[in-house]
Amino acid sequence: MEPTPIRRPRADQARLVADVLRHQIHAGGYPDGLPAEGELASEFFVSRNTVREALAALKAEGLIGRGPKVGTHVAIRKYDHDLDALVGLKATFKGYGEIRNVVRAAIPVAAPPAVANRLQLDPGEEVIFVERLRFLGDLPVSLDMTYLAPDIGAAVLENSLETNDIFALIEEATGHRLGTAALAVEAVAADAHTAALLQVPDGAAVLLLERLTHLDDGRPVDLEYIRMRGDRITLRGNLLRGTS
Repeated sequence: MEPTPIRRPRADQARLVADVLRHQIHAGGYPDGLPAEGELASEFFVSRNTVREALAALKAEGLIGRGPKVGTHVAIRKYDHDLDALVGLKATFKGYGEIRNVVRAAIPVAAPPAVANRLQLDPGEEVIFVERLRFLGDLPVSLDMTYLAPDIGAAVLENSLETNDIFALIEEATGHRLGTAALAVEAVAADAHTAALLQVPDGAAVLLLERLTHLDDGRPVDLEYIRMRGDRITLRGNLLRGTS
């Protein structure tokens, strides 16, 4: 039995087609190029004009390229950032290439009240602030701002931050494993300074992660604000439905 096409505005249908294609591309699909417009129209039960609109949106994002003789091909692929494990960026992207860090600041500062509260410190107590611009190969992928508990931060600064993940340095300094982290993710517009550092257009959407990490004894030690390039990184995780 032939499925009955859902009659919806073309813009709505094009959005759906673009979303499905986008995530197929991010999952490694179409290594030899996308199917022809007619084939895609048949797959999605939409018109060729709808497919053209979807492909135009993906091209505007820089995700695909199109040409009369070369067809439609994947222009860039995103890197998966796994949310299921508490690991640093170096371990997260180990299958993609080498992570290198440009350390922009590594200094003691007075903790703002909100930061002190999250780290269970007194307002104004000294913490170690680290800012790093992080590259995957030659591609800037994130701008990380980290507040560390003072005793741990001092030990971390005795090591090279250009090549080491801070998580590993914390475990080495404390003799404890990291335990849990509270994570919040939202999309924000890149200010001009951030955009220049990450090499994205002014106002481009970037992923802002706030992550508060605890040792396995429950002590909060690391508060991070991480801006990631949303055009090159996909956050992925596996969810388990509870029993309640």
